[in-house]
Amino acid sequence: MSSTYGGFPAARPRRLRTTAAMRRMVAEHRPRPSGLILPAFVREGITEPVPVSSMPGVVQHTRDTLRKAAAEAAEAGVGGIMLFGVPEHKDAVGSQGTDPEGILQVALRDVRAEVGDELVVMSDLCLDEYTDHGHCGVLDARGRVDNDATLERYAEMARVQADAGAHVLGPSGMMDGQVGHVRRALDEAGHQDVSLFAYTAKYASAFYGPFREAVGSSLKGDRNTYQQDPANFRESLRELALDLAEGADMVMVKPGLPYLDVLREFTREVDVPVGVYQISGEYAMVEAAAEKGWIERERAVLETLTSFTRAGASLILTYWATQAAGWLRRG
Repeated sequence: MSSTYGGFPAARPRRLRTTAAMRRMVAEHRPRPSGLILPAFVREGITEPVPVSSMPGVVQHTRDTLRKAAAEAAEAGVGGIMLFGVPEHKDAVGSQGTDPEGILQVALRDVRAEVGDELVVMSDLCLDEYTDHGHCGVLDARGRVDNDATLERYAEMARVQADAGAHVLGPSGMMDGQVGHVRRALDEAGHQDVSLFAYTAKYASAFYGPFREAVGSSLKGDRNTYQQDPANFRESLRELALDLAEGADMVMVKPGLPYLDVLREFTREVDVPVGVYQISGEYAMVEAAAEKGWIERERAVLETLTSFTRAGASLILTYWATQAAGWLRRG
């Protein structure tokens, strides 16, 4: 016997779940290929791609294979690509990060030549890949990261990356004032049209390990003095207000799944695009479980991406971007 309300038969939500076509039609939240951004690593001095052992399916690209990956992403309908450079040589101030002929700047020119404006070409703006100590900035005499000296290096990086053709820069070092300092440097150099995608809430997470393999990190110790404490929420809102005041065009939460509450609050607070970075450790966990046969890989990937969309993200950085775009277009 069916229950009734006011004499009318009760609504049955299951009616809208009866077929795959019905479920697709009434889905409230669905990631879109154009909102996906592919993080990609390009390594200096190699002739074949180098697999990242902790991230099955991810490689350190050669310049040629990076161009191919960018073209494939554009063909799949992916919205953007975020480039990270892996140099042969490192030093205390990360000189390769500001060399116009450094690997990241060369790769930016390669990718722009390959895809033009068909893909939004982004570049990571940080020193950690280029310093021999592995920190995101310049160290002072006591071995601490010098915030203001680091900002000057970021300004130099911003100019050379913009000169190389980046549409968007991603200041990711979590220095105080980094967005405003980089914005001024770009404007003064005539790069008013280059956008800033601020790594606004970047937490000192335990899930970054595979990324450090991917960029050949030299880090000893941790980044707890400048990345955000995972225990803090209100602090992220302060960072958000500062980044917006300094000129951020887009803002990001990183990592993704452990910080869906922060992501949701960001989307309630602002009227600029909000992104989330599904980081290396999140990727590695799904891949490892799928390899063991413990979960269904495609379903798990799409479920995580949907969770970000449901929390309000309009942009998602994910190492599955190209593959997931194909799945989403297939329906």
